[in-house]
Amino acid sequence: MNVNQHTPMASPYGQPQPGYGQPGYPPLDGGYPAPYAPYNGPASAYQPGVPPQGYSPFTSFPSKAVAANPVSDLSSPLDLGPARGPPTSAPPPVSAPQQYNQYSHSLGDVQNGPPPMTQAPPRPAGSQPYNQGAANLTGAHPSYPQHYGPPPTMEQVTNQMTRMQVTSGPPTPAGPGYAPPQSSQPPISTSYQAAPQPSYTQAPPPVSSTPTQPPSSGGPAAPQQYFAGPPPPSQQQFASSLPPTSQQQFTSSVPPPPSQQTFPPSSFSGPIPPPSRAPAPPASQSQQPFPTPQPPFSSAPPPVNQSGFAAGPPAQSSFPPQPPPPSSQPGSFPPPGPPPTSAPSGQYPTPMPHQQQPPTTQPSPYHPGPPPLRAQMPPTSNHLPPGPQGPSCPPGPLGPLQQPPSPQTGYPPQQNGAFGQVRSPQPGYAGPYPGQPNYGAPAPAPAPAQKRLDPDSIPSPQASDMPAVQKSRHRIDPDAIPSPIQVIEDDKVKTTEPFTTGVRGQAPPLVTTNFQVKDQGNASPRFIRCTAYNMPCTSDMAKQSQVPLAAVIKPLATLPPDETPPYLVDHGESGPIRCNRCKAYMCPYMQFIEGGRRFQCSFCNCVTEVPPHYFQHLDHTGKRVDCYERPELSLGTYEFLATVDYCKNNKPPQPPAFIFLIDVSYNAVKSGMVSIVCHELKSLLDHLPRENPEMDSVVRVGFVTYNKVLHFYNVKASLAQPQMLVVSDVSDMFVPLLDGFLVNVNESRQVIESLLDQIPEMFADTRETETVFGPVIQAGLEALKAADCAGKLFVFHTSLPIAEAPGKLKNREDKKLIGTDKEKSLFQPQGGFYNNLAKDCVAQGCCVDLFLFPNQYVDVATLGVVPVSTGGSIYKYTYFQAQTDQERFLNDLRRDVQKPVGFDAVMRVRTSTGIRATDFFGSFYMSNTTDVELAGLDCDKAVTVEFKHDDKLSEETGALMQCAVLYTSCSGQRRLRIHNMAVNCCSQLADLYRNCETDTIINYFAKYAFRGVLNSHTKAVRDTLVNQCAQILACYRKNCASPSSAGQLILPECMKLLPVYLNCVLKSDVLMPGADVSLDDRAYLRQLISCMDVAETHVFFYPRLLPLVKLDSSSLPMAVRDSEERLSKGGVYLMETGLHLFLWVGASVQQELLLNIFGTQSFSQIDSSMTSLPVLNNPFSQRLREIIDSFRAQRSRYMKLMVVKQEDRTELIFKHFLVEDKSASGGASYVDFLCHMHKEIRQLLS
Repeated sequence: MNVNQHTPMASPYGQPQPGYGQPGYPPLDGGYPAPYAPYNGPASAYQPGVPPQGYSPFTSFPSKAVAANPVSDLSSPLDLGPARGPPTSAPPPVSAPQQYNQYSHSLGDVQNGPPPMTQAPPRPAGSQPYNQGAANLTGAHPSYPQHYGPPPTMEQVTNQMTRMQVTSGPPTPAGPGYAPPQSSQPPISTSYQAAPQPSYTQAPPPVSSTPTQPPSSGGPAAPQQYFAGPPPPSQQQFASSLPPTSQQQFTSSVPPPPSQQTFPPSSFSGPIPPPSRAPAPPASQSQQPFPTPQPPFSSAPPPVNQSGFAAGPPAQSSFPPQPPPPSSQPGSFPPPGPPPTSAPSGQYPTPMPHQQQPPTTQPSPYHPGPPPLRAQMPPTSNHLPPGPQGPSCPPGPLGPLQQPPSPQTGYPPQQNGAFGQVRSPQPGYAGPYPGQPNYGAPAPAPAPAQKRLDPDSIPSPQASDMPAVQKSRHRIDPDAIPSPIQVIEDDKVKTTEPFTTGVRGQAPPLVTTNFQVKDQGNASPRFIRCTAYNMPCTSDMAKQSQVPLAAVIKPLATLPPDETPPYLVDHGESGPIRCNRCKAYMCPYMQFIEGGRRFQCSFCNCVTEVPPHYFQHLDHTGKRVDCYERPELSLGTYEFLATVDYCKNNKPPQPPAFIFLIDVSYNAVKSGMVSIVCHELKSLLDHLPRENPEMDSVVRVGFVTYNKVLHFYNVKASLAQPQMLVVSDVSDMFVPLLDGFLVNVNESRQVIESLLDQIPEMFADTRETETVFGPVIQAGLEALKAADCAGKLFVFHTSLPIAEAPGKLKNREDKKLIGTDKEKSLFQPQGGFYNNLAKDCVAQGCCVDLFLFPNQYVDVATLGVVPVSTGGSIYKYTYFQAQTDQERFLNDLRRDVQKPVGFDAVMRVRTSTGIRATDFFGSFYMSNTTDVELAGLDCDKAVTVEFKHDDKLSEETGALMQCAVLYTSCSGQRRLRIHNMAVNCCSQLADLYRNCETDTIINYFAKYAFRGVLNSHTKAVRDTLVNQCAQILACYRKNCASPSSAGQLILPECMKLLPVYLNCVLKSDVLMPGADVSLDDRAYLRQLISCMDVAETHVFFYPRLLPLVKLDSSSLPMAVRDSEERLSKGGVYLMETGLHLFLWVGASVQQELLLNIFGTQSFSQIDSSMTSLPVLNNPFSQRLREIIDSFRAQRSRYMKLMVVKQEDRTELIFKHFLVEDKSASGGASYVDFLCHMHKEIRQLLS
């Protein structure tokens, strides 16, 4: 819920009244109190009190709580492994068993998370974001189990646990990770705490949750038993007390197989061999055929009380030793009764790191915990259920080795979410699942029991079909590490109310969640998303955390039908009201003083007179009485009609023009491109952009064809036939006609249609293979200059321009340079011709969109300079074939011609004192340090802006930013679009880490890295990213997380997916290309990602993978993680990457599915060359086609469907997008990268 829930009413502007809006609109809640106050002055402004992050604003959520262990709420420990000292074969010392009284009831009150609130909690802060269960909910959260829905059965829980749930949040009952942390507990945890505290009964107990006692049913109480090993102390410990952090710590108790360790120490730059995994055959990945994704970490914060729960009775907890009989462990599942939870807490049972140790004995070498444990739980070590183990990382690297923890009492408080306790076998769990393939260690045969736990057994059907091999696990169970799917699903469940923007510093729902926005003073997240909604007050704090401070701004984003588009405000000839000093535009943050006669700017504090025509009295709160009637005083986004002072040469602009320039060389004609373009334009010209759908578009059009020379066409309405004028002197380009070149479509329709019919015939027998490119853009630019208007050039081009002419290029593709210091030169343009041409285009407002149809190298790095610098787009159709690529090309062309676009745009970002915009990423040109110039700005383009401190910020006033974009609309009107955003400022690192948005951080990192390859070696760029990410997480661990063993990887709750997403960026084709990725493809992707918004980069780097077993008419099936282990031979899966759609069909798919989707009886009859599904008259086929259409509608580019049959050669392309697995080009798997990241963090901390 949003913090400012206030009333859910529609925003005041919902139905604008004549003036602007409805004057009479009652303020929300009566007064729009708090939320708006802010606008009035910094001070009152956003009630600082409100917890920015999502904490509920209600008092009930004491901010203190947070303070207490700030960290926790944010973190989730993953125990990667004890890490404590290097593993030795001997068992780790026990550190004394302190009892942890895991349960200690007293702790009951400790909340793991925030205390329950009576009111609905506001949208949780970033940090808590995902907790599903978040403590916030009042009352017990029985349902915690990760999935939303009925509580899982014991068995499931167990399974989950096995999967290691690292929950980041409160421990879900099932969720392992969470044992409540008790701070008091002794280090035991280190020991393995594998045992999860069984205590939690499945449902987490209510707050108090003393649950210490396990349900008699055999429930948890015995935890220890189950656990043969030491109690899971840590788990509890951590669990509860802290706030939900996501800490998933996975301890990896198990040492990772050596291979893992191999990560090169820090370098990691290159692909790392995946640890154990690497060797394994793919199967292994599959190994866990996919369990349901969600479990893994639930991030929910552990229930408050949990802490209390310690895992079973304290006694047991107290000590590891009690080894329950091993048998029990393994096989025995704790009685169903026991709450698996606890286990979870143990979280991944820590398998021992098994680094190299021998299985059993070493039980947990790494954990300092009581060594004996292992004995007790012998199997554990080896068995460690894979799942849980997951955590273990390579010991070394990750630390299982970490130092011995000896007592480590410290850990206890693992943060709440720690998932981590160390992982020894969880009590609840019957030992690590014995059967698991231990990682590394020989797994004891153990019993089937394990299986039960096996995630594979969980919902995903496929497991059974997988080959055994696949089932083997890595040291770290992938289900035990943070799951993107779980986080995405938790956010969807948590977002039930519209997101109202009136509360400062409130993080919005994720880009993967559907939600409605109500503008109450800050711009919608559809226009602006920030990396951090709590900015550090000082530059020192920002440098210490290394969290990038940036905003991704999409100024002309399209809004869904249920949201009101920005209001257009006309202040007449005097123009918009602005601050005299900094020129910021009137906005809700301006403070009116002296009875309304003057206003104080909240950006620079300068006082400005209010013009007489704009004067209005103030009410008793100091607000203008017309506040809610004026969009600029109450909304975050609105537009002003600009006066001639804002126009070029102080005169109103002419309507824009579209010029189509078509390559008619041999390749273009032969591929069918020329005839397809000409045929499509006849109908497309009726859909040129317009403001009012009822009116005709005022955009004029012109046509040019070219090969080595240019052909201009006169299509004046008075002509019977079009006339062609040829310009063969391409070295000095000019436009041979003025009148008749740019025309109104309706007036000249017959002449235009005649021309489009004739062009394919005229050039049908051409033998000209050479083309020019520079003169083509010069021709369009000259035509726009002659007409004195802005506009867009649509260039359809096929080959490297080698004909003699300005801008001639040579083929410089050289695979030998890949991976060397000279590789960066391949991403830079050849010569300066196109840079200078781009500058001229921007000055005229000439935007260029380039459609490429190459059959070989065309030097996209150089040809793309003009489109990228002018705010245009590049579309690439390699080896274009009419029958298979026509649909994608035509859909892209239609959308590109029809979409809303502004011309001759200038964007400036102003900020309040203390920070300033210092760097910009996107498709634009900058002639100075502040103005972003865009010849064209469409609804898909985003600009990422980085901020740096130039002074201190204050927690009371927060930080403000105002993005103003001056542009010419497609109807020829000059406008200013204003987006305002206020964020909180903090002096505590814990507050910063509680309110970040990982998807936005990844958008920034990708753009930063992809620009970096222009000047640095790709390996250096990758190392920089890994190092910055490690610094962000190490700073959190050092300053915000509760003390715990180094073997635990503790992640902030709102950043627990940073490692998996960053690894996807590192493995991308731009930074780590496979042998089959061309230089043009890399340059194309580099330019494409530079202007993507957060939703597009999210699906590009972590594709959406849906299992198509049952399709229901209202909702989509829940996605699964991007790993081969999640695929079942008997299933069919749909993958969306933002640029492609894949339909993967398993080799043993059921006949019923084949009939429903393809209308064929057998797998061998499927035609893998089809690009669209047959239209069959059955509900499954109809729903699947609806889903595909809806995915395409959400993206800016049409995604071509590719059918991939298992074991077919096209499967290699599909597997490239299974980003959690090791990549063919050497990129690390998610598990291996997490271990590597843990190692890097430990090196920084030591």
